[in-house]
Amino acid sequence: MAQEIEKKFLVAGEFKESAKKATRITQGYLSSVPERTVRVRVKGEKGYITVKGIGNDSGASRFEWEKEIPVEDVRDLLKICEPGVIDKTRYLVDCDGHTFEVDEFYGDNDGLVVAEVELSDENEAFTRPSWLGEEVTGDKKYYNSMLMKNPYKNWK
Repeated sequence: MAQEIEKKFLVAGEFKESAKKATRITQGYLSSVPERTVRVRVKGEKGYITVKGIGNDSGASRFEWEKEIPVEDVRDLLKICEPGVIDKTRYLVDCDGHTFEVDEFYGDNDGLVVAEVELSDENEAFTRPSWLGEEVTGDKKYYNSMLMKNPYKNWK
């Protein structure tokens, strides 16, 4: 089984000039129960289906399985997803050997910008770029599967 280990942060500064790539992502959830979220997404020109398990106590590690599928299949599956679609641009920003995935959200989550860094171990050291803000690893309200149920616009 593949294990995903990542830490999530709010973004508190300008990062776009450092981005090496930007990709639009649209995704929906066939299942958003914490024990097994099942998402479909169009990422750029490709389609994916992903299954994620429940996180560990810190929220930094969980099972993840992902397969590429035809974009047409994703578009069909989006029609039967739970209500609420996530629309965002993902920027890839390199920093001292790590790549941060910075998501700028649109629609009902407009104004929210979060960054994730994937690690090989929960305690792996990494350089914090100047634009990285408060850590929100394990805070479920920042999970994409929760943002579709309780979008950022409702938090204010």
